[in-house]
Amino acid sequence: MKKTKVKLTNKEKRKSPVPNAKYRNKKAENKKAENKKDINRKNINKKVVNKKLANKKVVKRKVAKEKGTSKWIMLLGSSKGFGLLLFTFFLLVIMLSVLYVSQKFKVRTVYVQGNKHYTNEEIQDMVMAGKLGDNSLYLSLKYRNKGVENVPFVEKMDVEILSPDTIKIYVYEKALAGYVEYLGRNMYFDKDGIIVESSGEKTLGIPQVTGLDFGYVVLYEKLPVENDTVFRLVLNITQVLNKYELATDRIYFDSKYQITLYFGDAKAKIGGDDYLDEKVMKLKTILPELKGKKGTLRMENYSEDMQNITFELE
Repeated sequence: MKKTKVKLTNKEKRKSPVPNAKYRNKKAENKKAENKKDINRKNINKKVVNKKLANKKVVKRKVAKEKGTSKWIMLLGSSKGFGLLLFTFFLLVIMLSVLYVSQKFKVRTVYVQGNKHYTNEEIQDMVMAGKLGDNSLYLSLKYRNKGVENVPFVEKMDVEILSPDTIKIYVYEKALAGYVEYLGRNMYFDKDGIIVESSGEKTLGIPQVTGLDFGYVVLYEKLPVENDTVFRLVLNITQVLNKYELATDRIYFDSKYQITLYFGDAKAKIGGDDYLDEKVMKLKTILPELKGKKGTLRMENYSEDMQNITFELE
């Protein structure tokens, strides 16, 4: 029996419930390709968007930078802005300069010369007083062409800058010959008898002078005594005693200006100022033997030919 092929029309094909397999596969491939294109399209669009965003950020940064630069240019361009910048610059320079000077010129070593009445520390405190007192540059300007004045017992003090961190202080003390007691005060006088200081303290190496007759004492005026030569005599005695490193408690003058030196309970009658150096030199060798003894050492007649000295116990 022969099989008969039935040919369907296009309309019947479309209405046919059984789809064509080849058509079905091609349609699936086409859909897959379209999906792939959509994914690629989306990726491309995403890259484009990201690129645009990145470019936009770069543009914004450039604009901000240009705006900042333009602000500085505008600020510098204005007189007010330039003045502010200049002020800031100079302020910074000044601060750095102050820091450098404060460290570079800080005084760390101090030498003191010529002081007897005051200690080294006391002299330093006088010279280096104030907030910038430890700065050698400040001290060099402060004491340029002038010394430290108006210090009791001191004529003046000069300051020398040896290096940025080292200074030397020269002390010129007043040439005190001695002092007299007046109304509970020690009135110090110089070689001319001028009262140069009034103090409640005693100065080492400056002897008390007794036996002088005076009715009043005025600071910076001569002590009113009958014989003015006594002041030079007192200074001469003081200098000779210092030469032989002797310190007398006091110097006594009688009515004829004969000299007596007191050393504790012992006293030495020197007489006049003839052979004064020789008498004091001899006195230096004798005094250690008189320690603890009370009496009078008779040296009035001491000379090159008469060197006999006696001690009278009391």
